[in-house]
Amino acid sequence: MSEKIWNLMANNYDKSEEPFTKIHITNLKKTKKYLNNCDMVLDLGCGTGTQALEIASDVKEVHGIDTSSKMIEIAKRKAHDRKTPNAHFRQATIFDERLLKESFDVILAFNILNYLEDTPEVMQRINELLKPGGFFISSTECMGEEEKKFSRILSFSALFIMEKARVISTKFYKFFELEDLIYNGNFQIVETEKLKLRHLKFYFIVAKKI
Repeated sequence: MSEKIWNLMANNYDKSEEPFTKIHITNLKKTKKYLNNCDMVLDLGCGTGTQALEIASDVKEVHGIDTSSKMIEIAKRKAHDRKTPNAHFRQATIFDERLLKESFDVILAFNILNYLEDTPEVMQRINELLKPGGFFISSTECMGEEEKKFSRILSFSALFIMEKARVISTKFYKFFELEDLIYNGNFQIVETEKLKLRHLKFYFIVAKKI
């Protein structure tokens, strides 16, 4: 994804997420069932760190990564202001060599899979970074299931134009396509729930590394 686009969104990102608070609360409540206080957690596409900071008290450490330097600046500031020393944020991709194999108990991917260009490779990398038996937990807007194709961040028409211009990658997943993606990444799906907010449809999935 283009860092420039997400940097432009960074200052208003938290406000733009407010209409989706109900979905975020549901995701976090379900996610916390799979967390332990000894866990090392990676939050892929952490944005401004909201979800990572919400789970910090439930785990040993949470590491948030994002391609946007501006998002990471805000996340670091939040962690400092909230005195959360076990929450760490870094501008990086999932392929960063500083992320070591089998070093995480849980990897989160909230509302990011449909904005990745190389999702199958990302899934393989996630599997590589997880410890044996580790969990991959995701929540993704399935725009391919929606009657009116509006994105959480941008309108469908804007997304279409940006996709064609190669400014941003957007996948209009259906539920079964997300399942196939995760199965093909060598995971076993252990829990799913389809969530709806107005015309938007989200798919919450918990998968275990095989």
